[in-house]
Amino acid sequence: MAWTTPDDVRAQVQRLWDRGRILATRLGGEPLFPHVLRLARPQVRELSDRFADARAWIRTLEEGSKSAVGAGYEVVYTEVNHRQLGMNRVPQSLVVPSEQDALALIGKRRQAEAFDRLVRATEDTHPELLPWIAKRPLDLLEHADAWERILAVVTWFRTHPRPGIYARQIDVAGVHTKFIENYRRLLAELLDLVLPAQAIDPSSEGAQAFERRYGLLGKPTLLRFRVLDERLRIHGLDDITVPVAQFAQLDLSIRRVFITENEINGLAFPSAEAGIILFGLGYGVDRLGLVPWLRDKDVFYWGDLDTHGFAILDSLRLILPSARSFLMDRETLLRHRALWVEEPDRYDKPLLHLTPDENGVFEDIRLDRLGVRVRLEQERIAFGHVARTLASLLSEGDCESFSP
Repeated sequence: MAWTTPDDVRAQVQRLWDRGRILATRLGGEPLFPHVLRLARPQVRELSDRFADARAWIRTLEEGSKSAVGAGYEVVYTEVNHRQLGMNRVPQSLVVPSEQDALALIGKRRQAEAFDRLVRATEDTHPELLPWIAKRPLDLLEHADAWERILAVVTWFRTHPRPGIYARQIDVAGVHTKFIENYRRLLAELLDLVLPAQAIDPSSEGAQAFERRYGLLGKPTLLRFRVLDERLRIHGLDDITVPVAQFAQLDLSIRRVFITENEINGLAFPSAEAGIILFGLGYGVDRLGLVPWLRDKDVFYWGDLDTHGFAILDSLRLILPSARSFLMDRETLLRHRALWVEEPDRYDKPLLHLTPDENGVFEDIRLDRLGVRVRLEQERIAFGHVARTLASLLSEGDCESFSP
């Protein structure tokens, strides 16, 4: 085993810094100094077998110690009586006497002084954040350049709880939308400690829910749809993207609503009397729950013939129980066998809101009864097959009631 060197001593103290223990003591944490370091030293037998090496090692330790350089570690000696070498003084332990010695040893005095300034600034405005700093002192230093503005944002939210405006409208010197976006994870931690409970929406968690959690306006969720009946175009427009809230207020004289994932499928979808098609929602179909008038329409979902396509259909049925599937049947799947690909990431749980026929296809795919990870992407289905299936559906007239 190698004997401890001055570099090893610095590495031990650096680890104390890296774990935040040195700075935490400045906020009243458990006293750390004087701190005894680990010491790997010569055994009694090595003193005789490697006497010259042992003397050189002791000399190196002394040259790097506080007594030699003015700060750092101290060497504590003990007397060893060797039957051949007689009485010898050898290092028994290494001690860092004080925090200042530790900081000098690893060159962190300037950072510690900066930490103190940041702590004082925090204590003046938000003393309730000091316990957070005691646990995360290095995080405070990491954000030193922005800390003044971070505190200013926290102060603003405390003064304006749940403001109901966009982040762009927050008027704090040096703070802009991207600043809040860049620091929203940190700001969320601090705001949770400072704001009263009534100013926080506990159901909104994570950095992406920052706006909802603290009462800011977020970027509106958009829906894109095409009007499939040219007689019902809105001021001549048939391809429209609007916020969900506005879509929910539309008064459209339609009977049928188709939902598909693929954008080109949405754009190329054939005309349909009294129909529209929504596209690009993915698992975001749950946002359709904000559109109450959809419950009075005949809704059809066209997804990929794979496990995730059926999982999305299942999710849609939680909101619109009468929604029907479109082109997600066994005949369509088998007719396009030559166009199957493998599904890379399979949804592997039972689904509870499928019809028996749909569930049969889903289970065949999920359990590899038809092949390994079978997937028929919706855009691979022949367009003629799409048109014929739609024409057959429309010829039925008004759709009968349906339940899975």
